[in-house]
Amino acid sequence: MPRLRAAGTLLVALACAAPASAEEGRSAQAAGELNGFRLAPASIPVEEILPGGPPRDGIPALNTPEVLPADDAPWPDPAIVVGVDLGGERRAFPLAILVWHELVNDVVGGRPVLVSYCPLCGTAMVFDRRIDGLTLDFGVSGLLYNSDLLMFDRESESLWSQISAHAVAGPRNGARLTLIRSRIESWGAWRRRHPDTTVLSPETGHRRRYGTSPYGDYAQSEETLFPVALDDRYHPKMPTLGLRLRDGQARAYPAEELARAGGSATERFAGRSVRVAYDPEGQVFDVEAPPDVEAIEGFWFAWKAFHPETSVFTADR
Repeated sequence: MPRLRAAGTLLVALACAAPASAEEGRSAQAAGELNGFRLAPASIPVEEILPGGPPRDGIPALNTPEVLPADDAPWPDPAIVVGVDLGGERRAFPLAILVWHELVNDVVGGRPVLVSYCPLCGTAMVFDRRIDGLTLDFGVSGLLYNSDLLMFDRESESLWSQISAHAVAGPRNGARLTLIRSRIESWGAWRRRHPDTTVLSPETGHRRRYGTSPYGDYAQSEETLFPVALDDRYHPKMPTLGLRLRDGQARAYPAEELARAGGSATERFAGRSVRVAYDPEGQVFDVEAPPDVEAIEGFWFAWKAFHPETSVFTADR
């Protein structure tokens, strides 16, 4: 997807607070605690939970932010948004805001949702915030696993992996969020299809340079900032659409392969008919798949790190 203008050099931490030293981090990790979170019980190796720089809430999540009708929105047509269509209500969440806040706790169409974005993995995912009848409120932990955002719920302080959608440490370890299908495209395209949409206002109560990115040229670089297993079949940041089922079956559709195939692929995945398309000009994926198939957009390295056994669509087969 198109990226925001770079705001100078890459800033992993947002200068909200100085990160702990590596020695302090290892000491806290050995004691089973990082950024104030207890890491047990955990379903992932505790040594692979890494501090990303900011402390907990150093990157401030937004809660029921102010929204505007489409006609009053200041966003330019090329701005990329995460579009949500639920219960007869449409809402757009600009990446220009998400890149600085990563999480938005909101309600769309009467449904409590969590809109999440991990700039390091290029993944924008929307979840239902309800677990066992309780609506959770999420914050940014400042911790990472496989270079991906670890969220936490304030009710239990459990850590949740964005891409896996699972709680991976704490009292809710093993619980899973329900992923809601969303669309990532330009504000202009979303607004034309949904003229009744609302969109987040840049008046968030925080002073941020919305429209610029604190991550510099990271999305084009072949480097990752934190240790993660890499598969060199594609550029690590190759835009990739991944499909998966809850039973673990997964298939990747790299943008490069879809382009070589003429822009789209229609095939069977796990016994289901699916169609995945990619528009290289707009850098937008389109997915047609049954509701039980989860669709996740992100960088190739991130999909492969979380789905090491994934099959991969290739244009020559």
